[in-house]
Amino acid sequence: MAEKERITIALAGNPNCGKTTLFNSLTGATAHVGNWPGVTVDKKEGTYKKLSEPIHIIDLPGIYSLSPYTPEEVVSRNYILDEKPNCVINVVDATNLERNLYLTTQLLEIDIPVVVALNMADIVRKNGDKIDAKGLQEKLGVPVVEISALRSEGLKELMDAAYDACHHYRKGTTILEDKELAHLISDVTIAFRGKGVQSPLFHAIKLVELDEIETKMHPELISMVDEYKESHKDDIFADDFEALVADARYKYIAKNYATHYQKNEKSEKNDDGEQVTRSDKIDKVLTHRIWALPIFVLIMFLVFHLTFSEDLFFLNRWFHVEFNHEIFINICTGMGYEGEPMAGLPSPGVFLQNWMGFLTGSLIDWFRSFMPEGQWYTSLVCDGLLTGLDAVLSFVPQVMVLFLFIAILEDSGYMSRVAFILDRAFRKFGLSGRAFIPMLSGFGCSVPAIMATRTLEDKRERNRVIRLMTCFSCGAKAPIWALIAGIGALAGFAGDIFVFSIYLGGIAAAIIFALFMKLFSKDQYVSPFVMELPAYHAPQARNVGAYLWEKFKHYMIKAATIIAAATIVIWFLSNFNWNLTLGLVDIEQSILADLGRVFAYFYYPLGWAQGVDGWKYTVSTITGLIAKEQVVDTMAVLGLNEETVLLTGAQAYSFAVYNLFTIPCFAAIGAAFGEQKGKEFWLTMLWWFVMSYAVAALVFGVGALYGVAIWAGILLTLAIIGLVVAAGIIVTRRNKKVAQAA
Repeated sequence: MAEKERITIALAGNPNCGKTTLFNSLTGATAHVGNWPGVTVDKKEGTYKKLSEPIHIIDLPGIYSLSPYTPEEVVSRNYILDEKPNCVINVVDATNLERNLYLTTQLLEIDIPVVVALNMADIVRKNGDKIDAKGLQEKLGVPVVEISALRSEGLKELMDAAYDACHHYRKGTTILEDKELAHLISDVTIAFRGKGVQSPLFHAIKLVELDEIETKMHPELISMVDEYKESHKDDIFADDFEALVADARYKYIAKNYATHYQKNEKSEKNDDGEQVTRSDKIDKVLTHRIWALPIFVLIMFLVFHLTFSEDLFFLNRWFHVEFNHEIFINICTGMGYEGEPMAGLPSPGVFLQNWMGFLTGSLIDWFRSFMPEGQWYTSLVCDGLLTGLDAVLSFVPQVMVLFLFIAILEDSGYMSRVAFILDRAFRKFGLSGRAFIPMLSGFGCSVPAIMATRTLEDKRERNRVIRLMTCFSCGAKAPIWALIAGIGALAGFAGDIFVFSIYLGGIAAAIIFALFMKLFSKDQYVSPFVMELPAYHAPQARNVGAYLWEKFKHYMIKAATIIAAATIVIWFLSNFNWNLTLGLVDIEQSILADLGRVFAYFYYPLGWAQGVDGWKYTVSTITGLIAKEQVVDTMAVLGLNEETVLLTGAQAYSFAVYNLFTIPCFAAIGAAFGEQKGKEFWLTMLWWFVMSYAVAALVFGVGALYGVAIWAGILLTLAIIGLVVAAGIIVTRRNKKVAQAA
């Protein structure tokens, strides 16, 4: 007996319409993420289990139309036409009905069941507005269901309607009613039907628009459109049929669909008579021309303060608040009471990191208690594998706290505003705000961030963004910052400032690097940036939890595979000499020490490679090429921790800057190779290395100069700032000339 085919439902809609929130609500823990074949666009799949049979759910990329302008649009279009899901749920932002229904009119032209989900219906009601869902359903000719994906309202009714639609054939229909245009579409449709093409109406309209994909597939039918063009001239659009069809769609939507949305007449209006929403009022402050950047800086500082501070809200620094209660101190510091008062309260991130360190340390002590002392395998397990993993795992809670705040900012809609805010700065220096979107994901992981650059239209801008990607500290580097923030030279308040400066300084460095790239480039093109800002809303625990689970799973898989294997190699090299003497040797006579001393000479100008332990920092940065978590892991195996790291402030900053900007992990290198290849790839590798080395040397040099003569350090700092300002003025003037010429 043949196996019954599972029912597949695809979710399609505009970006920020709540489609992914709906997907998460429907699929829950069954969701998983991959990539569509041949492209790097996310492919999200899951299962809905609340009907009589499991339903396979596909979350298509957010798109505005089915025209082939972006990889997302091509993926969504090809999936619906070629894979033929049983039904398409078109997720529509009910608060922006007119704009969202443009995609709906295109989906309705395909021979496939469609159900329209009016999302954010709760916000519509809260605003005092009304939607006539039944009237809209009659006009569209397909089921229309009001839902709130965020609050999980109306989901059962939606899936019942979609399940029912899956069992009924639906023929495509169009709203294009111009007589002459309709006649041409009808003739082309008949031609497609004669060729046995499925969904002939959709293909006919796309051919009339002279769609790139359609004209390549059916060049023999273009003559029909050309003949019509010769006899038809529009006063506004001339022979641009794509614009003509788009205009016809919007006019029909405004006349027949938008009327089913009634706005609250008593609501506040702006000067143009448009309704002022709560998000609009918030944006007056958060996207303000002057205050937007300072507010962003303040928010980011609070995030890092709550993650890395050992003196929460500076209670001890400002108010000299100390705690002496033994039990209280034990709870806050992971059973670390030593008879001394505790200065201030630890932040949530430090509190969790203390306890994770206590648990992993206790685990190592437990293993030592029953393993024979002095044996090589005891050292391998305790001093190598467990100590290395402890160095990574003890920082996991702190990293998760950081990701928690980032997830909250993203899910609330604020991070979209950050891209809008930074577009003002980026555009002046050769990068659009669109470039910031993949860079933003670089705070999580450089691999998907590099792959996401494929959405950038201009190749030169894409190459620049890939080279600037290391400026955005990925999650794997967070343990490095956490470790350095706790060393003697930076502990306490300076530790907060250090971590804050690394993240914010990375963004500033990206702008400066882009400025100099632009200065020495003949390229004057900056791709346009149009982004729809989602409405502000309370972050959904399910979305934030799913985000954190993905990050946690990623860390654990790395810790159990790549990092564990690398730790064993580092342990072997640090415990055996070149004669491979059976039995452990002093680390200073090990193979690793000899190799480290050779490479340390090369890194000597950066400061941190100097001194007795300089080779240890050198080896740690080199092993970071495997995975950036390996930096802290290697340091732990070599006996470097918050107590034993003796770097000065200048050396610590140089070490951090080098690891921030330098060549990232093997996975990121592979992603860059996949996107660039050839000459551009090798230029990227050279840029990552040279830039990180040069900036780290500059940071150490300036920092050391301040220690010798403050006035000389100030003069050099002012000279550097002056150079950057001069470059900015030149590039800005050049951009103005280009804009005026255009």
